[in-house]
Amino acid sequence: MPPVSSSATPCSPAHKHPSLNTLSQALPLPLQSNTQLLQPQPFMSSTLLNKPYDAFADEGADEEVVVETKSKKQQQSNHIHIRIQQRNGRKTITTLQGVPTEYDLKKLLKAFKKEFACNGAIIEDEDLGKVIQLQGDQRTKIQEMLIEEGIEKETIKMHGF
Repeated sequence: MPPVSSSATPCSPAHKHPSLNTLSQALPLPLQSNTQLLQPQPFMSSTLLNKPYDAFADEGADEEVVVETKSKKQQQSNHIHIRIQQRNGRKTITTLQGVPTEYDLKKLLKAFKKEFACNGAIIEDEDLGKVIQLQGDQRTKIQEMLIEEGIEKETIKMHGF
């Protein structure tokens, strides 16, 4: 073992590990031209995040997915949807969505409330627009009343149990 010189302090890293001096010299320092590598890069572009993604579609079928989603939205806008939602216990709510603009929702709601002896409201939804809510299961009664008003049965979609 080599003798320890009195000039070296016992706390210096070179005293404990003499190879540290050569190791720090061997490591390359970042160059001025590589500063662009140090800047954070965005993970994904916003255009990729806004497109719908289908995991089962082929790689080149991105355009077809966009066209299909638009056509489905257009088809849904032509239909009237009657749904039932379970509240608590035996209580239910019937919702009516997609009524054509030529019909006044307030007058329809008033007629429904009077005919079915139930309470109701018009709810403004961000995605669905104006939706009529009625207490209880009124799906068949609403469908019959809309058919009497002259709406075709094929345009009415009934959802629920």
